[in-house]
Amino acid sequence: MTIERLNELGADTKDGLARCGGMEAFYLRLVPMALEISKYNELDALLKEKKYDEAFEAAHALKGVLANLSLTPIFEPVSEITEGLRAKKELDYDALLVKMWDARNKFAEEE
Repeated sequence: MTIERLNELGADTKDGLARCGGMEAFYLRLVPMALEISKYNELDALLKEKKYDEAFEAAHALKGVLANLSLTPIFEPVSEITEGLRAKKELDYDALLVKMWDARNKFAEEE
C-alpha cells in the first residue's frame, strides 16, 4: 500500500499523516490494522443479531480508528451506522453494511 494508492481510493492521507505526526511509515503500518476483518465481522454480526447497544460500541470504536487514519470511504458508512445507533434510529443498516464492506474490501485488496 502506498500513499498514492490510498489517495486514489479516496483516503485523505494529508489529514491522516498529520494525525500521525507526518510519519509515513507509521501511518502505512496502521492502515492494515484498521482493515482487520474481525472488527467488521463483529459489527456486521451484532447488527444482524439486533444487538444495537453492542453494535454501537463496535461501530464507535471502528469509526474512531477510521477517522484518525482518514480512510474516508469506509469512515462515512461506519459513521452513519454509529450515529444512527447513538440516536436509536431505524435505518437501513443492511445497506450501510454493504457500503462499509465494499469500501473496506477495496482498501484490503491493496494489502
